[in-house]
This record gives sequence, structure tokens and C-alpha cells, in this order.
Amino acid sequence: MAKHNLSHDPMATGNAAAATTAVVFVACRFLVGLFPGGMFTLAQSWFHGVELSRMMTWNATPSAFFLGLISSTLFGWIVGYVFALFYNTFTK
Repeated sequence: MAKHNLSHDPMATGNAAAATTAVVFVACRFLVGLFPGGMFTLAQSWFHGVELSRMMTWNATPSAFFLGLISSTLFGWIVGYVFALFYNTFTK
């Protein structure tokens, strides 16, 4: 039976997490544009039913989109990188 390398390359894992985050962010923005009410209901369910109706306004400017895309992608990369470091530590 072949022995598998159980470690994660932090850079590769960070890059994969960042790319995944960017795709999900763009898909989410697309879905909000198509189904604003449904996406609002979904978001409210993720916050355990906290009343968000007073916040039901959209700031869909291009600058807000790009700021969200860049910041969430960067955050995704950091999470992936740190995940790989922890994973490698815990599998030793």
C-alpha cells in the first residue's frame, strides 16, 4: 500500500482557499442580483433568525463589489494558509 503525504503546502492551500472564496463571492453577488428577497431570507437564516429587515438595503456599487471581493479573497487566503499550518502541526 502506498504511503500518502498527509501534509498541506501552506501556499497552495492558501491559493486554493482564496480562489474558492473569490468564486463563491462572485456567485453570491450574482445570486443577490437575481434573487434579492430569497438571498436576504437565506442570509437571515444564517444569522439564526436575527431581524435584519432594517438592514435590507443594497450598496451594489462597483467599488463596494471590488472591495468585498479583494478583502474576502485575502481573508480566504489567510484562512487557508493558517489552516495548512495547523493541519501540518496536528498530523505530526
